[in-house]
Amino acid sequence: MTTPRIAFIGAGNMAASLIGGLRAQGIDANAIRASDRGAEQRSKISAEHGIETFASNAEAIQGADVIVLSIKPQVMKEVCQDLAAHIGEQQLVVSIAAGISCASLESWLGPRAIVRCMPNTPALLRQGVSGLYGNVQVSPAQRQQAEQLLSAVGLALWLDQEAQIDAVTAVSGSGPAYFFLLIEAMTAAGEKLGLPRETAAQLTLHTALGAARMAVASDVDASELRRRVTSPAGTTEAAIKTFQADGFEALVEKALNAAAHRSAELAEQLGQ
Repeated sequence: MTTPRIAFIGAGNMAASLIGGLRAQGIDANAIRASDRGAEQRSKISAEHGIETFASNAEAIQGADVIVLSIKPQVMKEVCQDLAAHIGEQQLVVSIAAGISCASLESWLGPRAIVRCMPNTPALLRQGVSGLYGNVQVSPAQRQQAEQLLSAVGLALWLDQEAQIDAVTAVSGSGPAYFFLLIEAMTAAGEKLGLPRETAAQLTLHTALGAARMAVASDVDASELRRRVTSPAGTTEAAIKTFQADGFEALVEKALNAAAHRSAELAEQLGQ
C-alpha cells in the first residue's frame, strides 16, 4: 500500500505519540504534517520529528489522504465547521477525540469517510491499545490507512458497532487509571506491612509489569494463570478469597458500567 499523506489537526501529546510511532516505522517526514494554535508546540514537534507544521488547519490538510482530528472534544465542533469547506471527498477523517460520535462529525463536516477511535495513554510509550469504528463510507483501503496509523502506537482492534466505543472507553480508555489505583493501594499496604515506601513501590510496579507480560505472552486466559499461582490454603489464596468475599468482581463491573454510561452521556452532550 502506498504510504498515505497524513495531516494532524492539533499537535498535543497523543498526536506527537502517533507521529513518533509513524516515523519509527519508517514513514518519511514529508508524508506527515501538523497544525496547532501554539507556536511553541509547532516548533517543538517540527524539531523532534522533522515534519512541516502550520498555524492554519486548512493549509495543513491540503493534499492529505488522512486527516487526524487530535484536538479537545470541547473545540471539535468549531474546528470541524471551519474545516468543512476545505476537506475533499476522498480524504479520510480519523477522530481520536473522546465522546464525539460519527453522526456529530458528519453533521459538522458533511457526509464523508470517518473513523472514530479510542486510544489510551500508554500509546505515549507505543504500548497502547485502540478501538476503531468506521462509518459506511470508509473503503477497505482507508481501513488499512487508519489501522496503520493507530498500530504505530500499539494494538488496533476494529469494532462492529459504534456503541462499542463506550465499552472500549470503560475497559481500555480509562483502564490505565484502574491499574494505577491498584498500584497505589498495594504500595500503601506494603508500606503498612513494614516495607520502606520505595521498596513497596518497586515491588508493586515490577510485579504488575511482570504479570501483564505473562498474560500477554500466555496461551491461556487470566483465570487459568491465576489458578496456577494460587496454591490451596496458601498465601495467594488467602488474599484472593478476601478480594472475592468483599465483592471484587462485582465492584469492577459496577465501575466499568459507570465509565461506559458516562462516555455515552458525554457523547450526547458534546455532539450537540
